[in-house]
Amino acid sequence: MESGEGKRLSPASSDGDRREETKLKRGISQDLASSPKLDKYKIARQLTEKAIKEKKIFSIYGHYPAIRTALRRKGWVEKKLHFVSRVVLSTEDEGEEVTASVGTPRLSMQDDRTYADVKENQELALERTDDIHDVMSRLVKNEMPYFLWTIKRDVIDYHSLTCDQMLNHYGKTASFTTKLGLCLSMRSLPWYVQANPDTFFPRCYGLCSDSEKREFLYDFRRTAASSILKWVVNHQSANRSKAKGRREEAGSSDLGLGSKRDPEGTEEKPRGLSEQLVDTACKVCQAYLRQLEHEDIDVLGDTSEDLSEAEWKDLIQQYYALVHGDAFISNSRSHFSQCQALLDKIMSVSPQVEIDGLRNIWIVKPAAKSRGRDIVCMDRVDQILERVSPEEPSAKDKWVVQKYIETPMLIYDTKFDIRQWFLVTDWNPLTVWFYKESYLRFCTRRFSLDDLGSAAHLCNNSVQKHLRNDQGRSPLLPAQTMWTSARFQEYLQKRGRGTVWASVIYPSMKRAIANAMKVAQDHVEARKNSFELYGADFVLGRDFRPWLIEINSSPTMHPSTPVTAQLCTQVLEDTIKVVVDRRLDRTCDIGSFELLWRQPAVELPPFGGTDLCVEGVSVRRGRKQMPPISTLGSSAVLPDVQPFKVLDPSALPDSARGAARAAAQTDEIPRSALPVPPKRPEERGCKPNPARSEAGGRAELPVCQCQHAGRTAPKPSPAKAHGADRPEADAFRVHALAPVPPTRAAEGVPSQPLGASGLPRGLQAPCLVCRGSLPPPRPCKRCRSFCASVLQGASFVPLGGGQGGSPWTS
Repeated sequence: MESGEGKRLSPASSDGDRREETKLKRGISQDLASSPKLDKYKIARQLTEKAIKEKKIFSIYGHYPAIRTALRRKGWVEKKLHFVSRVVLSTEDEGEEVTASVGTPRLSMQDDRTYADVKENQELALERTDDIHDVMSRLVKNEMPYFLWTIKRDVIDYHSLTCDQMLNHYGKTASFTTKLGLCLSMRSLPWYVQANPDTFFPRCYGLCSDSEKREFLYDFRRTAASSILKWVVNHQSANRSKAKGRREEAGSSDLGLGSKRDPEGTEEKPRGLSEQLVDTACKVCQAYLRQLEHEDIDVLGDTSEDLSEAEWKDLIQQYYALVHGDAFISNSRSHFSQCQALLDKIMSVSPQVEIDGLRNIWIVKPAAKSRGRDIVCMDRVDQILERVSPEEPSAKDKWVVQKYIETPMLIYDTKFDIRQWFLVTDWNPLTVWFYKESYLRFCTRRFSLDDLGSAAHLCNNSVQKHLRNDQGRSPLLPAQTMWTSARFQEYLQKRGRGTVWASVIYPSMKRAIANAMKVAQDHVEARKNSFELYGADFVLGRDFRPWLIEINSSPTMHPSTPVTAQLCTQVLEDTIKVVVDRRLDRTCDIGSFELLWRQPAVELPPFGGTDLCVEGVSVRRGRKQMPPISTLGSSAVLPDVQPFKVLDPSALPDSARGAARAAAQTDEIPRSALPVPPKRPEERGCKPNPARSEAGGRAELPVCQCQHAGRTAPKPSPAKAHGADRPEADAFRVHALAPVPPTRAAEGVPSQPLGASGLPRGLQAPCLVCRGSLPPPRPCKRCRSFCASVLQGASFVPLGGGQGGSPWTS
């Protein structure tokens, strides 16, 4: 058996080790075809059990054959889902396209055969392994996948995943993956990083509010004023170099300096404009320069220097006529030095003056759409505001307007952009990986500012694949409109700029990505065990500086051209190396990825807070107060007075004592035995109420002021209060009595003014237990709570016979 297996595992083609690795890790498909003795179900079961034990089960939502192949080589088993095909056909990614059914790739004759062979080999390799992998997929249909690769995060329930499941998406990434989110994030960049976003991100406005529209309108007008100064400077330079011929004339045409000509060759005579237009433009630029240099902070707003709406409209109309060749400025030579000096000052403080050009073109695009949908270039402010106005049916989405780069770097007079990949494996700490290779996307028509169509200005492959290459386009450009970054470096090397890529372009793109991720870090839902691959689009200026245009989540990875067929597969395989292999081996091969930024670990500072220990003497908890009896009608009359309790029947008069004993047996207190609260007088006084005393025959006590029915209670003797005979058990029932405010005096007792504690001034607070007179600062140690209650103004029934002549006894 072993010898037979050794013969079957020997290489049968020129691939050698590649074929052997395929046999071992992709199901040993050829072994099954050559030897019927091997049970493919047994092998599938063994491989599946091993994958389940090692938690190597994955699921893919979408068309990603490179991911599937890379994981199968590493021993992973796919859990197939029945609705994957429906998701693939109906879902499109944030980048460009997902499936091949969207369009047919354009191939040149020289690359057609090579690309077809590569695709055929990939399909044959998949067909040979479908049988055993289908069996393995059925064996894991009830298992949980530990690796999920989807087109969009919303395809699955993001929050129901366990900590062991890996996902290729993060939540809440709209702060940099949408056009509006990136626009707002770049404005707050100086709060996170010491960098100026105007050096790598064209200024942008979200036309969602009136304030943003006003800011954009001011920017458009200010740019028009600076463009007038540029026209004066460039017009004089063009006149000096007229003799150089047609090449200079074509260059000035791109700058908007040429005049309109009809097909028959007759020219429209341009009209002359007043020199006052230059003076007005200089006035606007000087105000803008003071604003950039922060000289207007301490100056009060003076509207007299600002232009009125009529003056602005007149300036804009003259500007349109000037840059489109319908007019010229007479005697502009006299303003050349002034305009040149003012432009130099503005360029020293504003890094985007170079990309503004002369035509004041802005690119209008939906805030959250992708693949170049509904994106247009416009150069008239009224048309821009009309397009984004709520009256338009297409304005249901939010719009973003961004300054168009009018002076891009061109290759054979054709515009291009760069698609650059980067990978984020963690947000806390922030960990970003930058891919060393990228590719260029060309337009199908030569660059010209006279034609603002998509064929000459939008480099998205989803837009250009539907267009044919223009006849005036250089034949040196690829027919499939794509270059690799290595091919671009060769182009720069031939032009004598071989060091520009490593010294300017590549490091500038890395800084732009790092800055954007640092700003978005606080807004993204940082889930552990997740990762995401992004695609950033850059446009190079004439000085080779890259300008970040947008960042796409789920960039297209479909092999639409030979360039993407090579690079996209390589990027996906290297992504698996970083997120899967590197978890087990930190020194493993990570392909063309390099670590761009890893946030340093922040150590927690030592605790230096204040001491929160509580020092002092503990306070004893007082007795729980019994609720008052509901039959007592004095609670509504005296809401601010605390009720008091009868603790001992011996402390009551005889008549009240008998009534209390009877109430103890019936659980009710006779109304005649309860104290009746007196009515509050209109004015506080110390005179007794004789009418009330005569009518009821009741006397009021000086302290508790409890009125007892029938007769005046005699003074209880100390022997009764402290007798040795203990009362019966029923006599110890505690009943809450309604207190009476200590403002009325008993009959025959002289009234005394009350102190802050409710006691008559000049009297010492008695102890309610030992009946001794104690000064308020020195309460009795055994009954501290009672003395405190007396000092606070509460009233209590005396517990025993008091001392003779004491006003505290009845």
